[in-house]
Amino acid sequence: MSGAQRYTDADTEFVDPHSVDPHEDVPAGGKRRRRGPRWRRVLVICLVVAAILGGGSMIGGALYLRSVEKDIDRVDAFADVPEEGRPQAVANGAMNILILGSDSRDPESTGGSRTDTIIVAHIPKDRASAQLVSIPRDTWVNVPKAKNGQNGGRDAKINAAYAWGGIPLMVQTVESFTTVRIDHVMIVDFAGFKEIIDALDGVNINAEKSFTSIHPPFRKFEQGMQRMDGETALDYSRQRKQFADGDFARIRHQQQVIKAILDKAVSGGIVTNPGRLNSFVKATSSAVSVDEKMSLVSMATDLRGLRGRNLTFVTSPTKGTGRVGSESVVFANTEKAKTFYDAVRRDSVDEILASAK
Repeated sequence: MSGAQRYTDADTEFVDPHSVDPHEDVPAGGKRRRRGPRWRRVLVICLVVAAILGGGSMIGGALYLRSVEKDIDRVDAFADVPEEGRPQAVANGAMNILILGSDSRDPESTGGSRTDTIIVAHIPKDRASAQLVSIPRDTWVNVPKAKNGQNGGRDAKINAAYAWGGIPLMVQTVESFTTVRIDHVMIVDFAGFKEIIDALDGVNINAEKSFTSIHPPFRKFEQGMQRMDGETALDYSRQRKQFADGDFARIRHQQQVIKAILDKAVSGGIVTNPGRLNSFVKATSSAVSVDEKMSLVSMATDLRGLRGRNLTFVTSPTKGTGRVGSESVVFANTEKAKTFYDAVRRDSVDEILASAK
């Protein structure tokens, strides 16, 4: 496979990576501020969701957000990232958010410090769309030396950076690989999607083929559009071993679930139903953390017009899979990646979308 691929509901052929991640069970880096009361966090996220989805109380929501924003979970994502080695911002007004996802209840999870999903979300200056670039977790890159001096400083799978140096080393590694300056960081536990989807009364997912889950209770998924509750959709998003493209299928399924959640939240009457909105936000309250400088007020204002139809899911250009020693890895297509990420840096949406075809 070569070039950046747009993943839709259609079937796409790739090479099977059959990869297993080596992860160290060590605490992830980044310093956390003490958690605020859960009910306040629920209200904060409730107002953010209402604003993003076009809720009517934007001014009142912004005022309240300013008063309680300090209580949301924060991660010191940039403290240990050397400024002198960071890429310079090129396009004034555009924003790049690094989204790191894990699945704490994945039956295959064996480590305490892992990130299964790595997405660079590019928000153009005009805020009319968003391009979400998935970087396969097995991508073979150079990981800079960790602050402790004991790990990194060598080539490895990109998600090894998180195990070795937490969020700051992950930011440094992604910036080094993409040459895109990261403005903000969001950490998501995808296991929380179960409660979110149930609060939405399920989502519609178009399965590309019929298959059986490898996890109990071994659900059977039929090809075509189907309604999934939270547990079913989470199970669907974890599957990869039944597909020729292995971990790329897992990425594709996660992208489907993310888009389905956003589409259902917008179209399902959540904003106009306080009870359903409250249930939806309660489900998300413990699943998300953000960096120290991210403003929820600004984010809600900037993204209030974003809808599923404005999102494009892209995968970082690769040459497919192979082996380095005993490890199964994904090799980046460095030439195409350079051109692709240069378009991201310059906020050239047309070029980004062209690369995704």
